[in-house]
Amino acid sequence: MKRELILTNDGSHSLLVTNMGETFHSKHGAVQESLHVYIKNGLEHVCKNSINVLEFGFGTGLNALLTMQYASENNVIIHYETIEAYPLVAQEYQALNYNSFVETTLSLQYLHELACNKLEKVTTHFSILKHFCKIEDFASTKFFDIIYFDVFGYDYQSELWSEEILRKAYNLLQPNGIFVTYACKGLINRRLKEIGFKVKKLQGPPGKREMVFAVKKI
Repeated sequence: MKRELILTNDGSHSLLVTNMGETFHSKHGAVQESLHVYIKNGLEHVCKNSINVLEFGFGTGLNALLTMQYASENNVIIHYETIEAYPLVAQEYQALNYNSFVETTLSLQYLHELACNKLEKVTTHFSILKHFCKIEDFASTKFFDIIYFDVFGYDYQSELWSEEILRKAYNLLQPNGIFVTYACKGLINRRLKEIGFKVKKLQGPPGKREMVFAVKKI
């Protein structure tokens, strides 16, 4: 998977997968998209002092970095697990400029260099467990309060938006758990509803009209 560094409109970096023509984040702004979708319209809706987060697609590590910042600023304990089949190499993650946008005591590079398949207590508020595997192969006995569904778009990797994968996400959530994603495609929304989610369309980040916020029905 060949990837090139690009600059998005808010001044933050993203990566372009050249053989797909797909970017890891919105070209309108990587940091502002992640903040809008996964923090403001996701994590902030979990009203607990201790939160279990599962991310489908570690990618650049931006969502994890922003979540670590949120945990510290809001004095909540966050246990973060993330799945990634094709982790970045040092040359790629060292070039990303997210440390200039996020106020944390530890850098993005630190998160990337942590061992995989090992629970790491990063700060008093934030621990992380990275799984380097395909989403199809991921399994857990744990249940999560929120899932960040941040895989490549349907037009590029439709298999990751299949009923089987979306049902896996549903089964990994606690009752009333939250599923949040940047995408808002009619076919995906119908699948989510058929599986058992209560689906709500929210205003999307700059450059995108809508996003999806879904809750696991009980």
